[in-house]
Amino acid sequence: MRVLFIGGTGIISTAASRMAISRGFELYLLNRGSRIADMPGTHHLRADMGRLEDVRAVLQGLDFDVVVDWIAYTADDIERDIGLFRGRTKQYVFISSASAYQKPPDEYLISESTPLSNPFWEYSRDKIACETRLMQAYRDEGFPVTIVRPSMTYDSNLPIAVGGWGSYTLADRLMRGLPIIVHGDGSSLWVLTHADDLAKGLLGLLGHERAVGEAFHITSDEVLTWNQIYQQIAEALGVEAKVVHIPSDFIAQVAPQLAGSLLGDKTWSVVFDNSKIKEFVPDFKATVTFRDGIRRTLDWFAADQGRRRVDEAVHAEMDRILKAYGIHL
Repeated sequence: MRVLFIGGTGIISTAASRMAISRGFELYLLNRGSRIADMPGTHHLRADMGRLEDVRAVLQGLDFDVVVDWIAYTADDIERDIGLFRGRTKQYVFISSASAYQKPPDEYLISESTPLSNPFWEYSRDKIACETRLMQAYRDEGFPVTIVRPSMTYDSNLPIAVGGWGSYTLADRLMRGLPIIVHGDGSSLWVLTHADDLAKGLLGLLGHERAVGEAFHITSDEVLTWNQIYQQIAEALGVEAKVVHIPSDFIAQVAPQLAGSLLGDKTWSVVFDNSKIKEFVPDFKATVTFRDGIRRTLDWFAADQGRRRVDEAVHAEMDRILKAYGIHL
């Protein structure tokens, strides 16, 4: 199967790329090439998706059984992709987001039929607009779309709500005995999915004719509270977490840039009904527990000092929230 990943070397897509190679897919990666050295066995198409003429040039003469766009975020991105791949692929997979589901939720158990609505987060509304345009193209012209909605997925990153996504900052605070912030009282329910498990479900959908015109979320069935999540990170580091619980609304007031992610996603308890992906991909089962997965993540950081990037701006932001809440550091 000839498959094109647009992106394919990010935090959650790298696992899917490596698994696709191991399964014998003829995999093409279309990106700017900054991290392609870590992906032997692929065909690299070097282009910036923002430069349409360059993209058309590297795609000239190529058709694909499946195209997966990992880095489409706006309706304009989707309009570009429809123009590029109309008539050139049997399946186009859009990586959306489970944050697009209704917030606040009417029910804690989320299925693919849960309404899409998020008044709190522009990122989620943009993903909804992407889905809307793609389903219109499917109905009007048979554009072969499949929608995948990951929830919080991790691999070489710490899956946290406050403390610096994509950096080592929270681990650094824990190791130094500094207080960390857990939103609310930490008792709301959350689901974390390792990228290897997401990859299993995703690859099972590629080339699946019945998946065209359908949407799926692919998540673990393990449910944790946020208190348990932070505690298991601390345990994996061999330290005790000094947790300060702060209401999400207060955090959003002090640090407005966190409002969308918190109020539009992580504040609410969400649990996912994965029966649909299991029906379409019968051998799909998420097997990486968070206790094991976070140790893999921390081992990855430990293997290279250069990966343990500490963002001082995030430290300062957390200290500012704590001080505003009356915590003396």
